[in-house]
Amino acid sequence: MRRISLKLKLTLLYTFFMILVTCAALAILFSLSTREVLSSTQAQLEKRVQDSADNITMRDGELRIDSDFYSVTRDVYLSLYDENLYFLYGRKPYGFDIQPEIEDGQLRTIRDGSREWYVYDMSFRVSEDYTVYIRGVTSVTDAEASFTVTIRFALILLPGMVLVTAFVGYRFTRRTLLPVKKITRTVQEIRADADLSRRIGLTEQKGSGKNRNRDEVYELAETFDEMLDELEEVFQREKQFTSDVSHELRTPVSVILAQCGACLEDETLSPQQREQIMVIEKKAGDMAEMISHLLFLSRADQGRQPLHKEWLNLSELTQMAAEEQQFLADDAGRGLQIHCEIQPDIHAMADETFYIRMLVNLISNAVAYSNEKGNIYVSLSSSGGWVNGAVKDEGIGISEEDLPHIWERFYRADASRTNRAQGSHSGLGLSMVKWIAEAHGGRVSVTSVPGKGSTFTFSMPVGEEENIKNEKDEKNEKF
Repeated sequence: MRRISLKLKLTLLYTFFMILVTCAALAILFSLSTREVLSSTQAQLEKRVQDSADNITMRDGELRIDSDFYSVTRDVYLSLYDENLYFLYGRKPYGFDIQPEIEDGQLRTIRDGSREWYVYDMSFRVSEDYTVYIRGVTSVTDAEASFTVTIRFALILLPGMVLVTAFVGYRFTRRTLLPVKKITRTVQEIRADADLSRRIGLTEQKGSGKNRNRDEVYELAETFDEMLDELEEVFQREKQFTSDVSHELRTPVSVILAQCGACLEDETLSPQQREQIMVIEKKAGDMAEMISHLLFLSRADQGRQPLHKEWLNLSELTQMAAEEQQFLADDAGRGLQIHCEIQPDIHAMADETFYIRMLVNLISNAVAYSNEKGNIYVSLSSSGGWVNGAVKDEGIGISEEDLPHIWERFYRADASRTNRAQGSHSGLGLSMVKWIAEAHGGRVSVTSVPGKGSTFTFSMPVGEEENIKNEKDEKNEKF
């Protein structure tokens, strides 16, 4: 299952807490508002009843009611009763069909079926010998219904608020995490092309007002850039050291080899002395080869190892390299056989020297780790604009834990492979193979089963053959 990104996690967390706070605030608001609505309805009822007394007068022994008494103000219905609870004037709300007893000065809640009403009665002495009762009635159900509409409207708006909150949270989180995304992308690019000169660059305008108030992410990026500066400096020193040491060692090794050759020409040497000098010569030759590989890789690291590509017949070069390694294997007397399955006339743009070196390293590696009288298979084919090659042996193979590291310099696998190589391999050959394949725009890989052998495969792009043919045609036309 794919893990949720940090950006989505923060967005969901922000949205959740915003919804939680909003719902809590609405719940509190609705609870308080419900009480406030009912309290306001009660207060309006009492005030309307009390104010209506001004609309009742007694003139010439006759009770007179002002027209305002009949109006319904703020959903309050007024009615007038005599001392015997006989209805005199006024209006009753629709649905209020009951006739409760008069309770002077009391605000009551009366249920009539599915509806609730507030009823408030007040006595009013119109004259010394005549008292009337004013009754005010208003619907609790209608007051609550009007507030219910407000609640429903708020609930309808809540999903919209959630979406807006999530969108704002996502944009805010995305903008906040942009520096982290840039740091990640820079690290991925460094890992992909091993270019330590890359920088995140969030603090390039350190002196400007843009980055004056930098947060922790900017400080992290600045620390990361400083670390890259130090790493690049260390690697540059290491590369320079390797290059300098390799150059310095070439002269003494060349002198050793020359002196060994001169000593071997002396006919007065005893067999034991000659054998000892030959051992020195062999080890000096291995050292010279290692120095050559180190110089090659050092120049490659520093970008000073150019490729001189030309239109080559790779089929012929592969066949030649395989035959040369067969001769060397025959001289070793181990009975190894190199079998070729090479598609004829495969042409591609390649550097002849480097291509041959890549094949020699792969085949000699297979020879070194093959069993006695074993078989080695070299194949080459072309399809889809790519040249595909493979070198397969039936040797001791490579363990699964060693496979990811075999391209590393000086890496030697288990003791059995080290002993089988008999010190003839420096641990730099496969590093050179990887660099040569990638320098040609290709790739190299390996599969292996311990005890059954290994298969190294490489692929290289053919190149633009038509352009080369056109260039050759143009040159021929000039001549």
